[in-house]
Amino acid sequence: MPRVKLPQIVKYVASGIIITWCLSANLFGQSPETKNILAPGTKPTVFLQEGVTVPNDESAPSFTPDGNGVYLTDHNAICFSKKINGKWIKPVIIAISGKWKDWDATLSPDGKRMIFVSNRPLEDMPQDRPQPKAHLWYADALPDNGWTQPRHIDAPVNLQDFNDFAPSISKKGSLCFCSRGRDGNKGMCAYYAKWMGDHFDKPIRLVLNGNNDTFDPYISPDESYIIFASERALFISYRMGNDWSPGEKLSEQVNIPDSQNGGPYVSPDGKTLYYSSSLTDAIMMIPINIPNTH
Repeated sequence: MPRVKLPQIVKYVASGIIITWCLSANLFGQSPETKNILAPGTKPTVFLQEGVTVPNDESAPSFTPDGNGVYLTDHNAICFSKKINGKWIKPVIIAISGKWKDWDATLSPDGKRMIFVSNRPLEDMPQDRPQPKAHLWYADALPDNGWTQPRHIDAPVNLQDFNDFAPSISKKGSLCFCSRGRDGNKGMCAYYAKWMGDHFDKPIRLVLNGNNDTFDPYISPDESYIIFASERALFISYRMGNDWSPGEKLSEQVNIPDSQNGGPYVSPDGKTLYYSSSLTDAIMMIPINIPNTH
């Protein structure tokens, strides 16, 4: 299962919400003094593009570095929308998507690489049917705003018998994602794979909320914090040297009672958090204010 854990398993992800919050501490060595990182009184609003209404199947937004373009998932295809004259145009399916089920696309902070989840077949498999597992793939940006043909991320990230979901990338090129049951770990776990310059190191499990299932780990560009989903809610964990602080649940401005949240992503300027919510079949937004530590 990927970003938001709603009843529709095939859908994998649902709606998102943007949130704006305030932090007041050095995120590298200690958790902030104020646990409620959301600005008081802020409320989520719907993020819509031209020609899109609520409810819809959009989820997992990831913005270009300048904030004027956004990639998102719609009906298991990766789509792109651009802001023109202050308005977001109707999303269109990008050239490398649309044939197989693709979702959870995320851009590297510099916008030069996209990593996404797909069931497309591997090169050594029959090309007329999907592979049985959801794996992580990548494509690199081209000068004409297009993308190279997607390439499969090899082991030790993708393993033959396991699904991988919800990738996010730091400025160092390192990768966070979630996977169920791999390496002898029970349940859904978050993982961190360090980029070694030409390959990923073996992913290590991130214990962010005890032994509870952990979904959709979004790592900040500077790797100072991770926002993730667990126990139907969103949490934040801060880097503490080589380890991570226990996850702190975000306030009820986001974690509304009886809701189920997932798919967090923070905008390039650090001022907006996106997430999926079972209460709204759409991407939502709310203002925040995270210190610029990127």
